[in-house]
Amino acid sequence: MTAPAPGTQEWFDQVVEDVIDPDRPIVDPHHHLWKPDGAIPYGMADLHADAGDGHHIERTVFIECHSCYDHEAEPHLQSLGETRFVAAEAAADTTGLIGGIVASIDLRRDDLEELLDLHVDAGNGLFKGVRHALASCSRPEALRIPGRAPADLAHQPDFRRGVARLGERGFTYDSWHYHDQNRDFLELARATPGTTMVLDHFGTPLGVGPWAEHREEIFEQWKVDIADIAECPNVVAKLGGMAMPDNGYGWHAAERPPTSDEFVAAQRAHYLHTIECFGPERCMFESNFPVDRFSLSYRTVWNAFKKIAAEFTDAEQDALFRGTASTVYSL
Repeated sequence: MTAPAPGTQEWFDQVVEDVIDPDRPIVDPHHHLWKPDGAIPYGMADLHADAGDGHHIERTVFIECHSCYDHEAEPHLQSLGETRFVAAEAAADTTGLIGGIVASIDLRRDDLEELLDLHVDAGNGLFKGVRHALASCSRPEALRIPGRAPADLAHQPDFRRGVARLGERGFTYDSWHYHDQNRDFLELARATPGTTMVLDHFGTPLGVGPWAEHREEIFEQWKVDIADIAECPNVVAKLGGMAMPDNGYGWHAAERPPTSDEFVAAQRAHYLHTIECFGPERCMFESNFPVDRFSLSYRTVWNAFKKIAAEFTDAEQDALFRGTASTVYSL
């Protein structure tokens, strides 16, 4: 009998768990949307199917993903297409599930003020901040989702000026980057103390290609970097996004998805170290769907988060699952 292909419904159906603590309110502060012809097809119906699969998802935050760009506009205006697309999808959804949009803007531009205003208008009340990713890799051919940012982006004066301006206007800055860029992010955070900065995906520890044989070494340096970043009071951490193929766990190609227990066994140390360094009030669980859906279901990943958080008080769990995200993104 042929095993189900990874990513198919038959593959996911091999691991279906009972929902843990189904009444706990959750804000999912990190997901994407694409049309059927997008990079990873995932629309509002898919988001609702996941959010309605047993866990109590109250609100979500859309994070830019180069979706639905307006390719007929000038390059610096094309990302407005994405903001308009998500705002329209949210407006048409009677449940009000999407509570915020973090858009893509080139923070180095001299016309940043105008661009921010345009995204505020396009966001129809949902615009919360910007993700201008730092992700840059010397071996992009080894990665499934390679970042294409300039290697020195975090150090460019015009970029730092843009990050600082976000804070002055009450907007957030999200960063996606790799583990060997955590020190760059740290220096950026120190240089822009007035801006709330969100560390996505633990700084994306890589575990494939040239990094596959150095996981322990990477983990040890990562722990030092996370502790240092946590000393910056303007930084908050998203807990999730490590089920991407480039993290190196191999679940996306396995005969079946991992159970929540298997997920916890593999990644619990990263979660607990980050929570210990930042405190629950500066941490928020994130799904990173549909990208992490390469590896496991929405129900399973939130079960795993609840198992990781079980040792914390109810108030601390409320911060991790809802409170921090609601405060950071002004939901």
